[in-house]
Amino acid sequence: MSIDPTLQAGAAEPARRRPPRAAYALPTLFTAANIFLGYLSIIRSIQAVISFHGNPVEASLDFQVAAKTIGWAFLLDGFDGRIARMTNTTSEFGRELDSLADVISFGIAPTVLAYTWGIQFVDTTVGPIFLDQLQRAGKFIAFLFLVCGAARLARFNIQKNPIPKNPGLPHRKYFVGLAIPAAAGMVCSIVYFADGYPITNSLWSILWMALLALLSFLMVSTWRYWSFKELNLLRPRSPLLLVGLAAFIFAIWTWSQPALLLLASTYVASGIVIRIGGLIRRHIRHTPRTHPETQIG
Repeated sequence: MSIDPTLQAGAAEPARRRPPRAAYALPTLFTAANIFLGYLSIIRSIQAVISFHGNPVEASLDFQVAAKTIGWAFLLDGFDGRIARMTNTTSEFGRELDSLADVISFGIAPTVLAYTWGIQFVDTTVGPIFLDQLQRAGKFIAFLFLVCGAARLARFNIQKNPIPKNPGLPHRKYFVGLAIPAAAGMVCSIVYFADGYPITNSLWSILWMALLALLSFLMVSTWRYWSFKELNLLRPRSPLLLVGLAAFIFAIWTWSQPALLLLASTYVASGIVIRIGGLIRRHIRHTPRTHPETQIG
């Protein structure tokens, strides 16, 4: 009677079976869809520029589609990595392709949208010299947004266990700096909230550029942002979390424009508030306490 060598004492465990090659295509399809949505957003932003003076309503619809496609790319971006880990099909090729897709969908596409929607159509009554300088500044800040987003992706790829400048709870996972999809989500949520109608007032355009500059800084900063990676909906959760998730889905479905803008603004502001709170606590901790003098007699 022969004995299976895998059952003998000291025998090594059988090697884990590799997934079929077709399984590797599934996360890649999500990444390819991410690239397509970024490309579509760029095309619709260009179409909006072409049609604005002739048909402003059609241009606003194009800007809305450009913003929505970035939002859908944001959703797909969260699936490709998770699917690769669930199917055990993670690879260096997939990680590099995902980073390149993020540069297109959350770097180039929102940069084109931010400039064309927020700077391109400022009213010419402000004067040609001021308008020219405004558009030059807009091109520079939009380019800064793109460069900082690419630098944020590069830093994310090479750092294994990054530690933020203001570490938080040890059991919670954080991003070091604002992630580029969140910065792009802030841009497209504002465009979507405004129904896609571009900015024509110079003051609003300057405020828009200030927001882009702030997002650029936050992406390359070392400030702490919650990554939500420890949340796993497949594990048992409290009924309160289920109620909150249901309310969240209902709010986005019913009041998508204000809900998405509030969500994006709250997340972007969270890193700023946490950083300011840390600085205040550090200042209080290092401030020497003075005791009042006690007089005798």
